[in-house]
Amino acid sequence: MVARCMRVVPVGGVVRSVAWNPNPSVCLVAAAMDDAVLLLNPALGDRLLAGSTDQLLSAFALPEEPALQPACWMETVEEERQRGLRLRICHEKPVTQVTWHRRGDYLAVVLATPGHTQVLIHQLSRRRNQSPFRRSHGQVQCVAFHPTRPFQIVASQRSIRVYHLLRQEFTKKLMPNYKCVSSLAVHRIGGNIICSSYDSKLAWFDLDLSTKPYKVLRHHRKALWAVAFHPQYPLFASGSEDGSVIICHGMVYDDLLQNPLLVPVKVLKGYVLTRDLGVLDVAFHPTQPRVFSSGVDGTVRLFT
Repeated sequence: MVARCMRVVPVGGVVRSVAWNPNPSVCLVAAAMDDAVLLLNPALGDRLLAGSTDQLLSAFALPEEPALQPACWMETVEEERQRGLRLRICHEKPVTQVTWHRRGDYLAVVLATPGHTQVLIHQLSRRRNQSPFRRSHGQVQCVAFHPTRPFQIVASQRSIRVYHLLRQEFTKKLMPNYKCVSSLAVHRIGGNIICSSYDSKLAWFDLDLSTKPYKVLRHHRKALWAVAFHPQYPLFASGSEDGSVIICHGMVYDDLLQNPLLVPVKVLKGYVLTRDLGVLDVAFHPTQPRVFSSGVDGTVRLFT
């Protein structure tokens, strides 16, 4: 395996979040830059797939009377299209996170603004935007879609709330007892959630068991910045500003009466602390037992 750079797309700003479209029939990447979300077609892999993605985007027809929306969809100019940029979703405030729904037609963004418009949901096929919440419950840190049910999970600084999107109602409030939540991840089955905090804790929640953590792990010495579940293997990872990535075995059983099994497996090191910071993000390979991590020292490392 060769860690070769396949393509570089200059966007002219600081990219704070990147998410690949999970739909295998769409070749699209969403990137949060300043107050916009950029949709890129990297044209990697199958050329027919890249071509069908462009046809899908070009098939949209503007309505005769455009509705007033909290964000604006803009076509890119020819120079940007040559670099792979296809659409630009402009907001009034900076975007801190972007994440896709499992079907690849909806994406949620988190804005750095107070109030109930911190979270917006965009629909790609119809180029529509909506603000799903009427009230604010604190500063939103991150959001995630449930992998199997129409739920959206919203993490604020002190709590995690679960909303039913179809019924448009609040479902459950999880209390991690943190000073400030930093990130969260949802298990591929959907019954369990892990969330990290800036006070060096990782909490595992069983949604069917309790609104309080099933177990709290304190394996890192400093603040945790990111957590992730593996899409296929019973593994989860956490990255900390102490410069380490910890891999844990997290087995979820089909028997609902049997509690999950959580066992630390490996501590991965190698980052050079910069400004007293280490690992900023972690992500697993979609099919292989490999984990990627990025650090403040400007490197992205692959561990197998």
